[in-house]
Amino acid sequence: MKYSQNLRFWILIGIVAISGFSQGMLLPLIAIIFEKDGISSYFNGIHASALYIGILFASPLMEAPLRKFGFKPIILFGGLAVAVSLGLFPVWKSFWFWFILRLLIGIGDHMLHFGTQTWITTFSPEKKRGRNISLYGLFFGLGFAAGPVMTRFIEINESLPFVISAAISLVAWFTILLLKNEYPEQGLETNSFFGTMKRFGQVWKYAWAALLPPFGYGFLEASLNGNFPVYALRTGIDINAVSFILPAFAIGGIVFQLPLGILSDKYGRKNILISIMLSGFICFTAAGLLKESAIGLVVCFFLAGMLVGSTFSLGISYMADLLPKQLLPAGNLMCGIFFSFGSISGPFIGGLVIEYLKGASFFYVISFMLLLIFIALAVYQPKNAIESKPRSV
Repeated sequence: MKYSQNLRFWILIGIVAISGFSQGMLLPLIAIIFEKDGISSYFNGIHASALYIGILFASPLMEAPLRKFGFKPIILFGGLAVAVSLGLFPVWKSFWFWFILRLLIGIGDHMLHFGTQTWITTFSPEKKRGRNISLYGLFFGLGFAAGPVMTRFIEINESLPFVISAAISLVAWFTILLLKNEYPEQGLETNSFFGTMKRFGQVWKYAWAALLPPFGYGFLEASLNGNFPVYALRTGIDINAVSFILPAFAIGGIVFQLPLGILSDKYGRKNILISIMLSGFICFTAAGLLKESAIGLVVCFFLAGMLVGSTFSLGISYMADLLPKQLLPAGNLMCGIFFSFGSISGPFIGGLVIEYLKGASFFYVISFMLLLIFIALAVYQPKNAIESKPRSV
């Protein structure tokens, strides 16, 4: 029995890593292809938003099928949608055809993540929940970091990265067939769109503070990847320096993802989240003060990655602590929705700040956002009406 549980966990973690790999490949790969074809950075950015539009569009529609059909069919359908969409990119090179494929990948990836996140948070005991979700975040991060390596294959053939990624995704998809289907805990509510909206309201009422870290991580990640290179060029930071400043954040997040998850199991999710949000505020404020020093920015980015690079996974774990099992599907969906809101609003706000304000204002916007989340977490008091205390599973 224990062997089968471990197998289930590592298959789900492996699926998440492949999903991160495909997402990490698509962002730079399509950007490079469009840049070579003379497509403006504005339209390039619009195209990149298709992934998050797909997430926002599909989120309210996913809970009812999960409750009706179980975890396995949702993950199977999502994984197949990603693999097939990746394989269709070489069929027709068109801006809008590729936009639709990216939209479908966003929907498929969200189904995959929604199914795996909810399944893991459902079967993980409270004393190991932080560790398990941290491993989830760690393997997604490793896959995401490995994805850009595929851009090298463009020199051989422009279609080759898509074909290889589709093949890898399909192999991972077959491993899902080894799993036995399970269902989330059912409440008395109806499994409909309106029932989902009602459960969204309950999640917000009782666990709104746990949704802010995923929003913050989406804002932070998208701002750093989308805005910082532009900010660096406009403030005179050498482009070669950017190539090792940005990865410092990702490396810090990967290295300390698991330790922070384990610490949250021991000392409490809220305590760890409050500590890292305040520390993240300090790091990005320091980055603003050291904006002209490449070495200073590398140190600040690495320390920030160590601390706030785990906010998404810690937010999911905190949400699972606060809600009863029957609300976990809706809670996981809302974490994804808030992450998408952050991912869309971050580059927009960051772009406006870079365009109209001078100096280190870009870093101060990020630090101010982290400070607001710190304050919200500090003042938040869990409501005991629906088992807000951590439970053993």
